Amino acid sequence: MKKLIASIVAGAAMVAGASAAGAGTLEDVKARGVLQCGVNPSLIGFGAPDEKGEWSGLDVDFCRAVASAIFNDPTKVKFVPLNAKERFTALQSGEIDLLSRNTTWTMSRDSSLGLMFAGVTYYDGQGFMVRKSLGVSSALELSGAKVCTQTGTTTELNLADYFRSHNMPYEVVAFEKNEEVLQAYEAGRCDAYTTDASGLYAERLKLQSPDEHMILPEIISKEPLGPAVRQGDDKWFTVVKWTLFALLNAEELGLTKANIDEKKTSDNPEIKRFVGVEGDFGSAIGLTNDWAYNVIKDVGNYGELFDANVGPSTKLGIARGLNNLWSKGGIQYAPPIR
Repeated sequence: MKKLIASIVAGAAMVAGASAAGAGTLEDVKARGVLQCGVNPSLIGFGAPDEKGEWSGLDVDFCRAVASAIFNDPTKVKFVPLNAKERFTALQSGEIDLLSRNTTWTMSRDSSLGLMFAGVTYYDGQGFMVRKSLGVSSALELSGAKVCTQTGTTTELNLADYFRSHNMPYEVVAFEKNEEVLQAYEAGRCDAYTTDASGLYAERLKLQSPDEHMILPEIISKEPLGPAVRQGDDKWFTVVKWTLFALLNAEELGLTKANIDEKKTSDNPEIKRFVGVEGDFGSAIGLTNDWAYNVIKDVGNYGELFDANVGPSTKLGIARGLNNLWSKGGIQYAPPIR
């Protein structure tokens, strides 16, 4: 096992070094004409294709935002479906340019996997789903339970920590893919299903009788989910990071997909810098000066993406909560463009 880990780390370092020495990811993406973005293939609200193959979701829209920043065209994205086990290798090996797939930002991933997280697109936390017929109302009543989860995730580690800290025995039933976990839970092979709370709401929609299942109130971990890139390419990291910051700054400035054209004539100096009519904030990161304007014109601001994919009016019906702007009671915050 030690040899395997050492090999993975060495491989990641080698890829990172190669990227740093080469033309760079931004130049590669421009030359290719399309962004290769790793996404979840089956998580409603975050990443999933419909019956016509059209992708939707918060993570998917972030890929489109990065494409807009580079190409002024949100369609120039190749979505690469990846399960939890495949995602890091795909990024390390260069199969994808960007990983935008409900991935928790942790120290080990930041330090030993050769990754860099560009920020947080969704503040989440791990929870539990059970059948109402089980008759429990708290995760603290799950002593001795069989718990279904996905292997190779922080979820499995948090599960062990939670039950150990409460001195409760349990049996983990782990699978590689989301679909396998859900099928096992539906088939009654476990008493509870644990993953990020947003994922539980999404997966519950796929059950035969969603109303017969409930999400328990406990949130047992911090799960800051965000996009990641390979280490060793600061220029690309900056592009991805500032695309996220542009989405947040736009919402704070009241810039939307509908009014961004009207706002181009605003006298507000912050808006002037944002839309690219003042300053030179595009060339500094290898983009056109109106890159942020293009992002909002093409996909909308962060609040618009949240509302369209996971917000109260969607099937998931998730409140903004922590994901609201810092000025509205949440913790979403971005440095200014200046």
